[in-house]
Amino acid sequence: MIQVVLYTDADHAANELVRQTLRELHSELPHDLIEIDLNGDLDLQRKYGSKAPVVKVGAYTLASPFSKIDLKVALGAAKDAGKPLSKGKTSRSWSLRFNHGLHFFSRHWLAIFNLLVFVYASLPFAAPTLMQLGAPGAARVLYTAYSPFCHQLAFRSWFLFGEQSAYPRELAGTELTTFEQATGIDEQDFLGSRRFVGNQRVGYKVALCERDIAIYAGILLAGLAFGLVRSRLNPLPLRYWFLLGVLPIALDGGSQLISQIGLLSLPARESTPFLRTLTGGLFGIINVWMAYPNVEISMRETRGSLASKLAVASRQEPPSTPEHPPE
Repeated sequence: MIQVVLYTDADHAANELVRQTLRELHSELPHDLIEIDLNGDLDLQRKYGSKAPVVKVGAYTLASPFSKIDLKVALGAAKDAGKPLSKGKTSRSWSLRFNHGLHFFSRHWLAIFNLLVFVYASLPFAAPTLMQLGAPGAARVLYTAYSPFCHQLAFRSWFLFGEQSAYPRELAGTELTTFEQATGIDEQDFLGSRRFVGNQRVGYKVALCERDIAIYAGILLAGLAFGLVRSRLNPLPLRYWFLLGVLPIALDGGSQLISQIGLLSLPARESTPFLRTLTGGLFGIINVWMAYPNVEISMRETRGSLASKLAVASRQEPPSTPEHPPE
């Protein structure tokens, strides 16, 4: 049974809040609660008086203010502390490596996520760069690799090294030279637009469309910003995720699709590069706001649990014996 020591002071409301939280966690993480009044011990009062109420669970000491998640992590870590990782030398060694790896990931998950998003969102720009440098074979590899994840329609993509950064359809109503004017390809020819990579005059298209680039750029920027507020930002409620993230991109893309396939007799419309970028970027940012705080909470619990397991394992590790005893 886990032993929990609660050091209390004169703030009865704060003390009762901690007791209530521990009661809520008792069914999931059974424990014995011992209360100590700081007013009855001058040494304890000097040590914990400014931090009370204070909870001590095994190696963890939680000073106010702390959350229910913090208490749960501490209780879970204390529960796991007595559990051996594995039996047998080989399985124990693999368990230790796995747990060390998992502990590393739980500490650095945000940097890993941001790096993966950066690589994924950057490689599409390498395709037009390789075309410009005269390496079409390598560029085609990237276009092919990204083709299952994006429509790659040229009139909805960014272009590098050309006269314009984008060539939208005439239906979009922008002041830019249209795709058909620039290439001679009918704007209704979706297959031709998908296959068109570019040329020296118009430039070469990025391997992900405008909206996808904006989504991943939003995820990356929001992920970097999250690193500054990760301990203070709460997850965005689902209703705000839908209103701020899903609804704008659904209205822009959905109205475009419905109008062009003839449903509801709506006038045909084509989204602009600006709207695709705005709604895509907003969708990426809002998704980070909803998901990353929840991931951080989960990783915090994982770190607490693994830290105790690894500490116990290090204490249980038998001393190494040299193969050849000293002469």
